[in-house]
Amino acid sequence: MPRSPRPSHDAYVRVRGARVHNLRDVDVDIPRDGLVAFTGISGSGKSSLAFATIYAEAQRRYFESIAPYVRRLLNQIPAPQVKEITGLPPAVALQQRRGAGGARSTVGTLTTLSNLLRLLMSRAGTYPRGMTDRLDSDAFSPNTAVGACPTCHGLGRTHVVSERLMVPDPNLSIRDGAVAAWPGAWQGVNLRDILVALGYDVDRPWRRLPKRDRDWILYTEEQPVVEVHPQRDRGEGIYNGRFWSAASHVMHTLTNSKSPKMRERALRFVEVGPCPTCDGTGLKPEALAVTFAGRNISELSALPLAELAEVLRPTAALTDPEPAWESSLSGERSDVAVTLAADLRDRITVLVDLGLGYLQLNRPAPTLSPGEAQRLRIATQLRSGLFGVVYVLDEPSASLHPADAEPLMRVLDRLRAAGNSIFVVEHDMDVVRRADWIVDVGPGAGEGGGHIVYSGPVAGLRDVEGSATRPYLFPARRRAPRRAPREPAGWLRLRGIDRHNLRNLDVDLPLGVLTAVTGVSGSGKSTLMTQVLAGIVRDHLGLPAPAEPDDEEPGGPGAAPARDGATTTAAADVHGLDAFDRLVSVDQKPIGRTPRSNLATYTGLFDAVRKVFANTDGARERGYDPGRFSFNVASGRCPTCQGEGFVTVELIFLPGTYAPCPTCHGARYNAETLEITYRGATIADVLGMTVDTAATFLADVPAAARSLRTLLDVGLGYLRLGQPATELSGGEAQRIKLATELQRAHRGHTLYLLDEPTTGLHPADVELLTRQLQDLVDAGNSVMLVEHEMSVVAAADWIVDLGPGGGDAGGRIVAAGPPDQVASGNGDTARYLARVLGSPPRRRAGA
Repeated sequence: MPRSPRPSHDAYVRVRGARVHNLRDVDVDIPRDGLVAFTGISGSGKSSLAFATIYAEAQRRYFESIAPYVRRLLNQIPAPQVKEITGLPPAVALQQRRGAGGARSTVGTLTTLSNLLRLLMSRAGTYPRGMTDRLDSDAFSPNTAVGACPTCHGLGRTHVVSERLMVPDPNLSIRDGAVAAWPGAWQGVNLRDILVALGYDVDRPWRRLPKRDRDWILYTEEQPVVEVHPQRDRGEGIYNGRFWSAASHVMHTLTNSKSPKMRERALRFVEVGPCPTCDGTGLKPEALAVTFAGRNISELSALPLAELAEVLRPTAALTDPEPAWESSLSGERSDVAVTLAADLRDRITVLVDLGLGYLQLNRPAPTLSPGEAQRLRIATQLRSGLFGVVYVLDEPSASLHPADAEPLMRVLDRLRAAGNSIFVVEHDMDVVRRADWIVDVGPGAGEGGGHIVYSGPVAGLRDVEGSATRPYLFPARRRAPRRAPREPAGWLRLRGIDRHNLRNLDVDLPLGVLTAVTGVSGSGKSTLMTQVLAGIVRDHLGLPAPAEPDDEEPGGPGAAPARDGATTTAAADVHGLDAFDRLVSVDQKPIGRTPRSNLATYTGLFDAVRKVFANTDGARERGYDPGRFSFNVASGRCPTCQGEGFVTVELIFLPGTYAPCPTCHGARYNAETLEITYRGATIADVLGMTVDTAATFLADVPAAARSLRTLLDVGLGYLRLGQPATELSGGEAQRIKLATELQRAHRGHTLYLLDEPTTGLHPADVELLTRQLQDLVDAGNSVMLVEHEMSVVAAADWIVDLGPGGGDAGGRIVAAGPPDQVASGNGDTARYLARVLGSPPRRRAGA
């Protein structure tokens, strides 16, 4: 437990003896009231210092001031291992989160603006005559029982299970599989036998059954249980069978199944359309009858934020409002209306200042680009009016086009001017150059990091030769010559694309080269690549729908695209799909949802490791197979912690905490399993090795060595083999997925789709990744990526720049061609791309 800090009256946060994760007893002084950038390669320890040490200590001190019972209900970061921190003000953290909410989440719910708008409608809306009582604010939400439309339950659309889809061939009998909506097992035996017991003819063609029988079989909500005598000569005795109609099976799967594949199968039998009662709004008619400025809440939520702010402006500017109690049917001129409208407009203005004025409150969260979601989170946190605090931000420029980073920096500058300290973990050198102070952590990653390489004004880093950040922050004036762009091996031509803000878009994508799709956030890049293109190619190759991340070993991405909610988008014309026989989509979604999924299990190298241990003399003598060395199998794992390596400790009136398992001490395995060694190491020792160490230790195990080599190639040598998936950043998860693909044979004719692969990467790691992508192209594949990092865009062979703005202002092709051609044009991408392009490209050998 850290000692009580001594009072500090100087202008520095002073950290002494920090030992969190890989930090090596770090001492550092960081100035307050300025912009401080924490830099270093991925895994160097910069987040451990900024978040797990400085912010964690600030949170611990705050929680000590509140009641223990309340503290127990809050999600707390573990107290940091540090001797002392002085001069630390209260802190607010904004860390990156992958994803942007569930299916019902919208821009309004993510920013809490919908709460204010509902309150405005409830207390200051204009009510029609006949409605004498004002509605509660919950009545204006489709996600509440009092507000949801009774027909669609707030979804805005209805799901109708139709006979036409459930019985595609009415000439078949039930015995022959006429009811396609029934699960396979029921199709073949159970339902057939139950229907026979109920007296139905399962051998007559479906179309010849009486309509009342067909309707009962498909739609009844009855679930009779009958005694069944199976009509099969397999020795089964009499059993009781419960009948489920086909529609009941479909709707139960849609609402209760956690399997995306099962839900997608169920959707095949459902016709989806706008709800006829609420016209797609999800609200009850009473809520839709209330208006403000002549619009109901659904119409206001559909306005672009910039336009909504203008609608609110007249009310927010009223200087002579009426008392609320004097307003009966309309409260639009009341003092309550002025207060709520002004607050709502001020909050919207922050979003407009960040370049998000084109978004609507009803925009579904899953349709947001990563850059849009990032700025929404930042705006929600920063509109607090606090001063004298430390804001700790995790890569605020991540997923942002350089043009989008400019308004973000202006917001941070305003926060700093208001008397706050801004601590940012950052890889964008343009942001770092604007900092007042830099703390460079390293020099390497993992065990090779954890030291303060430099702490001081930004200019001083120029003289620190051991810094991995220095050459990128202060690049040499002379640049290495660039190679000439590759010539396309063919073209993929898409015509008439219509999805989100892509309206009748025509685009030509070259094959056999590295293609970068660029543009400001919300311009349509992810829609084009990870939804439209991925869906079209997936359907062409007959690939199944993407699945959830698998927490079971061995895991791996296979050939399916990422789970991005993509559905097939019809294009009027598509040519060139025959060039692909495989699709690989690599994104930043987690490689698993629980600590049981880790780097070793996901890449598949753990299979090879377990086989090695099973082939040792000790294992063969005891009859241990490879399964014995899995921490997910009861025979080999520790019985106390069930193979997790830690146990939950419940503390009365204090938050629960985790502690190493008292039986296995974090090893995950039982004592008998740990008696087996390979080259002097147990299976737990191998899981504790870094990729760097394991690459030497397992060099004579070909299957494992190949996986480890690719992990090294993408700069992940510092990760432990058993590092839980829940501890990995999005950038690390994406590189693990890429490494898993790189270890496969490069047979060519594969389309690789990557969505912002450099997010979360230091420029040194970006160079490693870029080389791997170039190797994929040289092997005869097509690599297409959505990217904001201009150094990667400059290394591409072809660029497709979308824009010119976001939302309705985007969705068009601004420029397309080689980097030099795009850089010579107009637009935001051209301006920033021109900065990184140096000498003219050199011609490729043989060109």
